[in-house]
Amino acid sequence: MTTRSTYHHGDLRQAVLAAALDVIAAEGPGALSLRDLARRAGVSHAAPAHHFKDRTGLLTAVAAEGYDLLAGALAGTPELRERGVRYVCFAVEHPAHFQVMFRPELLRADDPALLAAKERASAELRAGVAGLADVPDAREAGIAAWSLAHGFATLLLTRNVTDALGGRDPEEYFRSLAGLLFAERHSRERPEREEEGHGRVDG
Repeated sequence: MTTRSTYHHGDLRQAVLAAALDVIAAEGPGALSLRDLARRAGVSHAAPAHHFKDRTGLLTAVAAEGYDLLAGALAGTPELRERGVRYVCFAVEHPAHFQVMFRPELLRADDPALLAAKERASAELRAGVAGLADVPDAREAGIAAWSLAHGFATLLLTRNVTDALGGRDPEEYFRSLAGLLFAERHSRERPEREEEGHGRVDG
């Protein structure tokens, strides 16, 4: 039987977070209610407020957990394209977190835990861009890479690219998309380098 006495220390907090993720994944963050989550967890309606204060606090905790999970997913992958693949995989594996993390109007922007988690995830994204050669603006390159991964992940979760995939593995499909952009960039650079080479006088 699930009662308040079942929970000790941080167990209630995690139970409420888990219930919140279930609701968000099924119905979206708009359906979230602390009273409903208390009922699902089998505790008094005031218990979730003890840990999260209010609905915004709960969504902020979900987002902070999401950014920590994203940072962990990106860590240890030096190649930028593979970091993009990890980003897409994170979105697929944690759709509820993904729905909340990038909705600043739902969150408490100055929450220390959220800010620290966002910085860890951002540092991992920047580390991927740092490995690129001949990038005139690292910040713009980072936003471009993020846009590709985030956009594809969003289209994937909303089932807008189901037909385009044609049964292909989403990870491999994303690698192909990223490869197209890299190939386009290299094809633009190659003629410039060849022209530079023709202009040289050796010897």
